[in-house]
Amino acid sequence: MKRLVLFVTIMVGLSTPVVSTNIVFMLMDDMGWGDLGVLGQPAKETPNIDRMAAEGIVLPNFYSANPLCSPSRAAMLTGRLPIRNGFYTTNNHARNAYTPQDIVGGIPDDEILYPELLQKAGYKTKIIGKWHLGQQSQYHPLRHGFDEWFGSPNCHFGPFNNKGTPNIPVYKNTNMAGRYYETFKIDHSTGESNLTQLYIQEAVDFIKESVNAAKPFFLYWTPDATHEPLYASKHFLGTSQRGLYGDAVRELDSGVGIILSTLQSLGIDKDTLVMFSSDNGGALYASVNGGSNAPFLCGKETTFEGGMREPTLAWWPETIKPNQVSHQLGNLMDWFSTALTIANVPIPDDRPIDSVNLLPALINNTVIDRPIFYYRGNELMAVRSGLFKAHYWTWTNSIEEFNRGVDFCRGEQVNDVTTHDQMNHTADPVIFHLGRDPGEKYPLKHDSTEYKQALEGINKIVIEHKSNLKPGTPQLNYCDPAVMNWAPPGCAALNDCLPVPASKKVLCTWPH
Repeated sequence: MKRLVLFVTIMVGLSTPVVSTNIVFMLMDDMGWGDLGVLGQPAKETPNIDRMAAEGIVLPNFYSANPLCSPSRAAMLTGRLPIRNGFYTTNNHARNAYTPQDIVGGIPDDEILYPELLQKAGYKTKIIGKWHLGQQSQYHPLRHGFDEWFGSPNCHFGPFNNKGTPNIPVYKNTNMAGRYYETFKIDHSTGESNLTQLYIQEAVDFIKESVNAAKPFFLYWTPDATHEPLYASKHFLGTSQRGLYGDAVRELDSGVGIILSTLQSLGIDKDTLVMFSSDNGGALYASVNGGSNAPFLCGKETTFEGGMREPTLAWWPETIKPNQVSHQLGNLMDWFSTALTIANVPIPDDRPIDSVNLLPALINNTVIDRPIFYYRGNELMAVRSGLFKAHYWTWTNSIEEFNRGVDFCRGEQVNDVTTHDQMNHTADPVIFHLGRDPGEKYPLKHDSTEYKQALEGINKIVIEHKSNLKPGTPQLNYCDPAVMNWAPPGCAALNDCLPVPASKKVLCTWPH
């Protein structure tokens, strides 16, 4: 590969000629903090991810910007909280919302995604896997900074009858290549599907094509095998101690190994930053078919640690030292500023950016002071500063849902914390010391000096944050069956266009 050399200051104290750095971001779906061997999973079935950690840096205090998929992904790509970029709902207070097939909204055109800026800077860009920022064509990846796409706008739910609900399409760039359960098979009875193998091969091919074209590249690899309904290819079925969920994790781990080996075999590993994380916590309501968030409280859909603290690693041989652990508070949004800094692209200054550049943490293990905001829909539920976390609101889900078997905390109960009513603690927030009590079991006593000092500092952060907050227009309020995947781009060539029903735009229902 012909090396492209730029003189770049990477904000780590040196200005030197460096090779244009490739960027690979691996975002898993519903994978929990406790699913990796390096983070304590007892089966130790992630040898490639664990090796990535040993050769790079582990970030154990790393968070998503939301406990649900679509808002988390929108925040990661825009560097902005969902309350700013519009990926929230005002239909009800503190409700999680996402982009199902019938959602009317999607990522707004006036939001800047960092792939757009990398693309303008000469990067070749590709997304492989789940998009989840809107299924209508105006919201698709190739309209928002990606040159190529192989994957789907939605999760792999189904199969549907193509009458009341259409099966969800898989795209090759701008046109559909088929639909889940039709062209792209998923067998619910066995869990067998070849999708992860397709995603692995697409990644390898893209990397090789980029090298042959002598272009730096950004690869967003986002397979969804660990999201229900789970799947794995035949070779991996029945190989894990953890059942089908573990089979899916083992296959994803193998994909990580293949991608890293491809970078090494092509001689570009030292010129490539690889990041690994998850979009939200493991889905505890899925029981044994979901991930592990140990040792943290609750899971996906909640703003407790298990819902938003993510298994996160970074690997960049000879730039990131091996066997490192960073205690930097990080957020998926931070890859926005980090990627742009690596590419020597200015960070937009025409809007508030919630992202920070992580390069000092990754390269020099420098720790900067910054808060973490835990939003659920339109409500700021909690804030972390240092080792202290203050809950201003607590809620798991309604008692009606819980009684139907939907348990976001799977057997965990903390009095006045894992509540089934929305509890407003704004006057006296519930505060935990996450160093001594990472599982959020033992709130600080309100009359203690430690509590009062922590509250004073976090209240100042909240006041400043809210005084500068201008919420974006909510994108997740309206649903309409007419916008579902009836007749996606490219359907005519496949003789796979379905009748589009009449429009019936209504407020979406978000139960939790």
